Amino acid sequence: MYWIIEPSGLGQAPPIIGILSSLLERVVARNEQPSASLQSIVIPQRFTVFHGLRAPSIGVEKYLERIFKYANCSPSCFVVAYAYIDRFIHQQRLTLPITSLNVHRLLITSAMVAAKFMDDAYYNNAYYAKVGGVTPLEMNRLELEFLFALKFRLHITVSTFEDYCSLLQREMMLCGGFQIEKPILQYLCGLGENSVQDKSQKTQQQMPVWCSYAGV
Repeated sequence: MYWIIEPSGLGQAPPIIGILSSLLERVVARNEQPSASLQSIVIPQRFTVFHGLRAPSIGVEKYLERIFKYANCSPSCFVVAYAYIDRFIHQQRLTLPITSLNVHRLLITSAMVAAKFMDDAYYNNAYYAKVGGVTPLEMNRLELEFLFALKFRLHITVSTFEDYCSLLQREMMLCGGFQIEKPILQYLCGLGENSVQDKSQKTQQQMPVWCSYAGV
């Protein structure tokens, strides 16, 4: 079982923000190395609605902090958002690497979709567009492109959630570590520490692959 704590201070960004931004920044740096550019000649990259003409001036961590501050996404929401990005990229068959031109739009879109799917409270697309620095029309297009690429399969099992927590914890240790105290699954599923394993097995057996989505 892997744990990531919420912040102790009111309004303070949770550790998941720094962990996720570190991971994505390293992915972007790797994909933008000269060797990766040469590989893109062999495997041509597609330009999509997620690509901007130039990289935004705001960094990934500050952008995630902005989403956390103004969109009120739960810490668990960012874990699920990363799981969605991972699914999305794998659907593209290596033709859409994460770069500085698309990482911000992928983040605001995945966070919005995750919030609509799993959080009790969320905003409309126009609000998320303002938070993410895109127009409402762009936000709508990003959402549709993202959902169709995922085939509207938004359900994340407890086992899958744990796998991504494990991945993020390894990233946390690479970054020097944060204190680990409380189960993040408690925020996702409302579980007590003693019932996590039983609930995990029951959830994987009962939960359907297709679930309702508030944005559609």
